[in-house]
Amino acid sequence: MLKRKRLLPGILTATLVIGLSTPAPAQEGRKPDADVKKADPAATGDGAQQFCANVVNIAADARIAWEMKRLDDLETQLRQKISEFSAKEAESKEWIAKREEFMKKAEDGVVAVYAKMEPEAAAAQLLLMDEAMAAALLSKLNPRVSSAILDEMDAGKAAKLTDLMSASGAPAANRKKS
Repeated sequence: MLKRKRLLPGILTATLVIGLSTPAPAQEGRKPDADVKKADPAATGDGAQQFCANVVNIAADARIAWEMKRLDDLETQLRQKISEFSAKEAESKEWIAKREEFMKKAEDGVVAVYAKMEPEAAAAQLLLMDEAMAAALLSKLNPRVSSAILDEMDAGKAAKLTDLMSASGAPAANRKKS
């Protein structure tokens, strides 16, 4: 940081000196002087120009080295974040698999409960449920139990649930045979 503070005034001074020492652009219709030559900073003896000429390559190399180190640091951070996200992804996938397994077991348990309920009580419960969930549940019950429950429901609601069951494309293989 200390080197940067010392180097900045030198670079600014060199930029100012070089900017002031360049010849003005040629005006239209006028030829530039052919005998005007750019002075060599080492030959003129100007200390600022000599300093700038001597440090320009060193400064460029230092800047490149700093940028490369910064890129390496950023790459390391990026790799670390990628590994953290990969670990989180694996943890999430494991949790989702456990959740799906639990839901399947719970779903099978719910189906078993509704299969053993009286059709009137099951119909009353299913009327209060979300239609998609009720249709899914009815499609997993065996046809005899499903028809008894649908028979106890309002005709409009039963038709809507039946429509949802047939639209879902639930294969007959998922239904238990009576």
